[in-house]
Amino acid sequence: MLTDIHIAVIGGDARQLEVIRKLVELDAKLSLVGFDQLDHGFTGSAKESMQNLDFTTLDAIILPVAGTDANGKIDTIFSNAKVMITKEQIENTPAHFTIYSGISNTYLDTIASSTNRKLVKLFDRDDVAIYNSIPTVEGTIMMVIQHTDYTIHGSTVMVLGFGRTGMSVARTFQSLGAKVKVGARRSEHIARITEMTFTPFQMRDIEREVHDVDIVINTIPHLVVTASAISKMPAHTLIIDLASKPGGTDFRYAEKRGIKALLAPGLPGIVAPKTAGQILANVLSNLLIADVDGRKENKK
Repeated sequence: MLTDIHIAVIGGDARQLEVIRKLVELDAKLSLVGFDQLDHGFTGSAKESMQNLDFTTLDAIILPVAGTDANGKIDTIFSNAKVMITKEQIENTPAHFTIYSGISNTYLDTIASSTNRKLVKLFDRDDVAIYNSIPTVEGTIMMVIQHTDYTIHGSTVMVLGFGRTGMSVARTFQSLGAKVKVGARRSEHIARITEMTFTPFQMRDIEREVHDVDIVINTIPHLVVTASAISKMPAHTLIIDLASKPGGTDFRYAEKRGIKALLAPGLPGIVAPKTAGQILANVLSNLLIADVDGRKENKK
């Protein structure tokens, strides 16, 4: 249980509602910032503004999956208010205070390090990334069906990157009857791609491999689908980029060439916010309880 633990949930989308529900069940004291347009009321929680939030009593804050922008602004779809987080606010928190965010950036990293506060990046965790790959794959299938006039079955699908999402994407599209080739850099990934009966290739050879692809699915957050690679693709090729913004595709050149290229980060929150929120809620609750138990042990 999280009785008397003061947590602020700041901004975010429908996924945060599942996090709030879970924390209410665990008896946490909740302050909700950026939820003033939310009709739903949660027992034991209070809607507050950032200006009225008492940081001196906070044990943790939970930011949206995207964290903040480069200037500390937090997205709030349930409010029109501008919500910012600053170093001065975090300096007023107790020493054990923790920031939970899906991902981070230089702004958040700097705030955490300069105030000596713990920053937990949930999407760096294998469990969160693997669970999230499930709605990500379903959303990718949905997008492919919406934006093509041919079946996945029998199509040649190129998956770039063989991390936690890339592996799930490749396996699922193969099970739907696609011919799947997977690009990676690391030798152990090439070995695993081969063992799982996909067609492997080194990323440096991407320009040789794109000549027959119907669908390209990128998971690498660096520019890998270059103008040169796009120039060698068939005109009907669909590119779906699952990497975090700005993606790994030259979207300008794709548009110039007439190839449809879609940036689709955060698919779990779009296609299955309830499930994606429950994934975050379960992991967060376990981390918060472990943190509380750890502090109790240290006091003994």
